[in-house]
Parts: sequence; structure tokens; C-alpha cells
Amino acid sequence: MKSFALILLLILSSFYIFPAYASVCRNYDGHQICIISINRSAKNYWEYRAIVSVDGEKRPLELYNCRQKVRIKLDGTVVPFDNKDPGQFICSFFKKP
Repeated sequence: MKSFALILLLILSSFYIFPAYASVCRNYDGHQICIISINRSAKNYWEYRAIVSVDGEKRPLELYNCRQKVRIKLDGTVVPFDNKDPGQFICSFFKKP
């Protein structure tokens, strides 16, 4: 009886599906940029709160403003997008056609 319960438990546990954790990664202007987490603002559709990694180096949560082409760090520092900035990638990736 114990072996039957063990076999049944093994069979049933094989049907459990683990959640998938995937990130969107692209080669962008010579850098590998991965979007780990992203949320669009409900109030301002042109703003994204995102955690990205650039060349495997994870950045903290930042606010990307696609209208003004700036990113706002957690301490409130406003940084304009560079040519190779992940903000350009985020804004171009989620641009409506």
C-alpha cells in the first residue's frame, strides 16, 4: 500500500507545471539588453517601470519616459537617453505600429 501511494505521488507530481521565468533579450547596438521586469504606467502610457540588464549587469528599477526620452533613477536623478541607452530599446520595442 505504501509503495502504491509513493508511485501515485510520483505520477501526480510529474503533471505539476512550474512557472516559466523568461526575459526578453536582444542585441542592441553592440550590447545585450534583457528586460527582466517591465510595467507600463496606467496613467501615462508612455512611461515604463523596468528592470533591465545590460551585458549581464542588472540595473535597479528605473522609470523610462518615452515622451521626454529620459530615465528616472530611484533617487530621482533624471538622465537623458544616450544613443546606446536601453531606454531607446524599450521605447522602440513597445512602440505601437
